[in-house]
Amino acid sequence: MNKLKHTFLISLLGLVLFSCQDDEDQTFDAPVVSSFEFGEGSTHSTDPVAYRGSDLHMEASIQAEVNIASITVSIHGHDLEVGEGETEWDFSQTFTDEKYLARNPTFHEHIDIPSTAPVGEYHVVLEVTDDAGNTTETEGHLEVMSPVTISEFHMDETIVRGTDFHVDFMIEAIHGIHAISVDIHAHGLTPGEGETEWHFDQVFEDGYHEQTEAEFHEHIDVPASAPEGEYHVVFSVEDEQGNIQEYDTHLEVTAN
Repeated sequence: MNKLKHTFLISLLGLVLFSCQDDEDQTFDAPVVSSFEFGEGSTHSTDPVAYRGSDLHMEASIQAEVNIASITVSIHGHDLEVGEGETEWDFSQTFTDEKYLARNPTFHEHIDIPSTAPVGEYHVVLEVTDDAGNTTETEGHLEVMSPVTISEFHMDETIVRGTDFHVDFMIEAIHGIHAISVDIHAHGLTPGEGETEWHFDQVFEDGYHEQTEAEFHEHIDVPASAPEGEYHVVFSVEDEQGNIQEYDTHLEVTAN
């Protein structure tokens, strides 16, 4: 009887050792990302374009042989020039939410894009790691744009006081135009005899309000008493969500 019991214990130990060895030798394929899309957040667009000051929609379908351990998203610019009022933007975040720690999760997140992010092309990387330590990377490119753009700008550079000058430019605003402001002020000019300091400040709404595309076409009078010299001109376009795009230029006022 003791001999039989001893033989059984040896057999059981051998089976356990074999099972452990089998687990150690077992390998798993890396996770597979079967679809990966991203775009403008409010519409869940699949077009790889988003707007600063809003959010980026991102979604991916993932299949794996073991549970997912983490999902990391990285976004960085391609040598983008940082303009005035802009701040370099790089994004990196690792997601370990319980809903993603499964074999076949669907990744779905919205990522805020700062209003100061430079416009241009960004590299997007989705990195998926499973519990076995296998990692898969999927990448793409995102175009970050301004929600308000000013293009095809034309304005008289020199104007005789007592006359008017012409301004013309195109506006695109995905959220609609709220208002257009024009500010004109002098660069430290001292009014002479018969001259009066001139500062122009006006808001234009009629014909532009709530339009997503518009041509700004106006004539602005320069008083005959305006001092000669250089003036700073700022055009500001504000959309319905409070985003503002400015265009700066200069105007030379002459006596004749």
